[in-house]
Amino acid sequence: MDDALLEFDRKMEKSIGYFVAELATLRAGRANPSILDKVTVEYYGTPVPIAQVANISVPEPHLLVIQPWDASILSDIERAINKSDIGINPQNDGKVIRLNFPTPTEERRKELVKTLHKKSEEGKVHIRSIRREAIDFVKNMKKKNEITEDDLTSLEAEIQKLTDTKITEIDQITEKKEKEILEI
Repeated sequence: MDDALLEFDRKMEKSIGYFVAELATLRAGRANPSILDKVTVEYYGTPVPIAQVANISVPEPHLLVIQPWDASILSDIERAINKSDIGINPQNDGKVIRLNFPTPTEERRKELVKTLHKKSEEGKVHIRSIRREAIDFVKNMKKKNEITEDDLTSLEAEIQKLTDTKITEIDQITEKKEKEILEI
């Protein structure tokens, strides 16, 4: 039985990991290389993440510098960034690409906070669906007479406690990210 709870715990942790990865792509005004994680460039006919064909550095808090190992794909990287939805125009000087992250306006910050809370709620919904799956699992065990009524009650309480812990974790991550966005 503990194996099943561990499995649901792992699923919830995976969900939180996905949530954190989603937050990394939120452009909060600071240069963050993870904003390019989903941007791919054609390299010898295969789409690959920019990080696999170039060195990405952050020399200043609002500047990202991309230096490809193969200079011939510089324009391809620039094109891929332009096509992506990151909303920053790349500056190509023939050797490197610079991405300048402007300090967001108050309106943009409020927009980012709204997006943050939306993603946070999506994460919580996913955690709750895993809880529902876990409770259905233990109720099914009760139906098959694999556990007693008391076991069912205690397992449901354990599952709820686990769920509450994970939702609190999402709230803490959200709060930290919100401060980061508003302090820029």
